[in-house]
Amino acid sequence: MNVNNPTNKPAVASSTVTRDLRELDVRTDNIYESLVIMSKRANQISNNIKEELHQKLSEFASANDNLEEVFENREQIEISKYYEKLPKPTLIAVQEFLDNKIYYRNPAKEAREV
Repeated sequence: MNVNNPTNKPAVASSTVTRDLRELDVRTDNIYESLVIMSKRANQISNNIKEELHQKLSEFASANDNLEEVFENREQIEISKYYEKLPKPTLIAVQEFLDNKIYYRNPAKEAREV
């Protein structure tokens, strides 16, 4: 991902949005199952973002930190600011769920149907 090009992330609402609960349980017929799916996806997104951030910041790690290096490293600060401005993983997961972009399955339901 390019730090200067934030357009490769999904378009997600940046403010509070009131959701209709009936939209969330259309595919699963169970609001709680829908919430579990979205929370698991949000955890995946969060872990991916965290791993990506740590990889980028590890490039700037040094064995000996002194005060001058901390204030001079503007690239590291810009990367951190970029990641702070990204939409929250829960917002991304909800939007993906509503756009039907999440693959999920429930083995318990599949066993009952057979």
